[in-house]
Amino acid sequence: MTNTENSVISKKSRTYIMTATALMTALTCILAPMSIPIGPVPISLTNFVIYIALYLLGWKMGTVSYLIYMLIGLVGVPVFSGFSGGFAKLAGPTGGYIIGFTFMAVISGIVIEKSENRLIQILGMIVGTAVCYALGTAWFCHLMSSTVAEALGLCVIPFIPGDLIKILIAVAAGPVIRKRVLKTQA
Repeated sequence: MTNTENSVISKKSRTYIMTATALMTALTCILAPMSIPIGPVPISLTNFVIYIALYLLGWKMGTVSYLIYMLIGLVGVPVFSGFSGGFAKLAGPTGGYIIGFTFMAVISGIVIEKSENRLIQILGMIVGTAVCYALGTAWFCHLMSSTVAEALGLCVIPFIPGDLIKILIAVAAGPVIRKRVLKTQA
């Protein structure tokens, strides 16, 4: 392969990564605000979009995609749950979960990249989600002067079935979407 061919492939790859990162950020900005308020922490599709981004972008750029979304929300654009934005949302009861999604992306993404075994990927996503739950619950307890048991009852236990469903859908759809995208990129 000549240097010119390598340069064209490299530019195409960089263009794909930048475009896909921007698209996944935009998808998060569109889907995350559409939440169902069931208490202090709403049901949203944020984690599902992150899982799909990890399949399409890998753990580094998938995490960057989420961080860009978070920065967009922090400057006040209403992209957080319930069409809210600004630093107050991060400092509020759900702020620990918003930050926790970053760690979820890193942990889940590394496992997705390192193993093609879907069971291992599911376990990686569960561990990543558990870390997100732990950070969010710790922040919620601190901010709301809540006990861990109360916080788990309000902020974690109601979300476990839905999050497991999102994980299963992501594990089923993510590799298929990635394969189709890579096929069109070739």
